[in-house]
Amino acid sequence: VQLVESGGGLVQAGGSLRLSCAASGLTFSSYTMGWFRQAPGKEREFVAAITWSGGSTSYPDSVKGRFTISRDNVKNTVYLQMNSLKPEDTASYYCAAGDNTRPIVVVPNRYPYWGQGTQVTVSS
Repeated sequence: VQLVESGGGLVQAGGSLRLSCAASGLTFSSYTMGWFRQAPGKEREFVAAITWSGGSTSYPDSVKGRFTISRDNVKNTVYLQMNSLKPEDTASYYCAAGDNTRPIVVVPNRYPYWGQGTQVTVSS
């Protein structure tokens, strides 16, 4: 299984970035896909998740209304559109493939497959 993130970078506060995660080696449409982030010295934090069909999504309050997760089951890719970025959004962002259950899982240990991460830095 390979999950490869891309799209990270340096952006000013208020700007936007779109992260992508290309998956291979798994039946992509069978998995809930999630995005997590981790800043230095902090625990890995749930950012967004989307069910196999794209019919349901979940976000924590910290990103709700600013971030949007989507997926393309033909391209085996999940996206994270991040708008109105804040300096506190600075972190390494990871995509993960996890249990396809309801309610949507938001804890890292329910996601068996992980990408290597992409860095997002938001300057003030």
